[in-house]
Amino acid sequence: MTLLIGVPTETIVGERRLPVVPDVVKKYQALGARVVMQTGAGYPAHYPDEAFPEVRFVDDPKEIFSDADVVLCVQPPKSELLSAMRAGSVLIGLLQPWSNAERVKLLQQKRITAFSMELLPRISRAQSMDVLSSQAAVAGYECALIAAAHCSRFFPMLTYAAGTLRPARVLVIGAGVAGLQAIGTARRIGALVEAYDVRPETREQIESLGAKFVDTGVSAASTGGYARELSAEENAKQAERLARAVAQCDALITTAAVPSKKAPLIVTADMIARMKPGSVVVDMAAESGGNVEGTVAGEIRWINDVQLIGPSSVASRMPAHASEMLAKNVFNFLSPFVKEGALALDWEDEVIVGTCLTHSGEVRHDGVRQALGL
Repeated sequence: MTLLIGVPTETIVGERRLPVVPDVVKKYQALGARVVMQTGAGYPAHYPDEAFPEVRFVDDPKEIFSDADVVLCVQPPKSELLSAMRAGSVLIGLLQPWSNAERVKLLQQKRITAFSMELLPRISRAQSMDVLSSQAAVAGYECALIAAAHCSRFFPMLTYAAGTLRPARVLVIGAGVAGLQAIGTARRIGALVEAYDVRPETREQIESLGAKFVDTGVSAASTGGYARELSAEENAKQAERLARAVAQCDALITTAAVPSKKAPLIVTADMIARMKPGSVVVDMAAESGGNVEGTVAGEIRWINDVQLIGPSSVASRMPAHASEMLAKNVFNFLSPFVKEGALALDWEDEVIVGTCLTHSGEVRHDGVRQALGL
């Protein structure tokens, strides 16, 4: 029986990305699979139905969830749609596994095989499947543009008839994929950029992009490329030295995150109060609690003549390329297990095992099971 891959319309407000694009659909079809999409699913990402000439379109999303062997999504679908899925069918997407125990229980009870792309093992073979990294690159780029658009000073040096204006000073906190993209983008626009990360090994990466590393004397190096949580003493030391750098910048971009946890609070209200009038702060971590005290996701606030921006759905601000990147990541994850038009999951494969959230009525991921008490 030919594998049927379903793509419904995203239901979360502000989500404009799509887990397939026309070129990727052709690749699935070349493997012998068929694709069904909800009418208009691609429009938010600027992919009209006409861009998918070989795809079958349906109006009712429940038809997709009930009929498809594999459902691809960006954000977690609503419970009533998950309830329509057949036992043994497969769900793949950014399923936010730590955020909703009831959703995980539903997947378990329905005996759905769910793969949460946030759980993808950080191994070299999985780099081409790494949705978090590709979408973080989009978010970092967007946050640099948001900062430039709202800053009261030019990012590049500007010479005009009456003299020369110095370039804006930009400080980026966090040098993961998003932070490095923000650094590179701000530098390309022409700003003077400084950057800070609690992992000392990022210094070389920061400096390779033409930015200056802010050394606070605190290290939070950990495994898997992420940072560990700091102790109270380390946080105090970091804050003292970081406050001086924050006070000197014209634009501050924060990108620090700890997987499955609330974003660490790094920039306090006191630091904001010491910033220059007309400065701008872009807190990329706003949706997970924020790195900056006073950030509200989806809002722009003025605090002591400093503009504090908490952008939401950042990657969806550039939906066409973000969708292309995400779709290729998901294809690289799924395609090795599509054989002659049928799905053949290899339960000895570390990518499959590591990314699996639920299967055969069980919560397969130990970390999620323990975090949610399941």
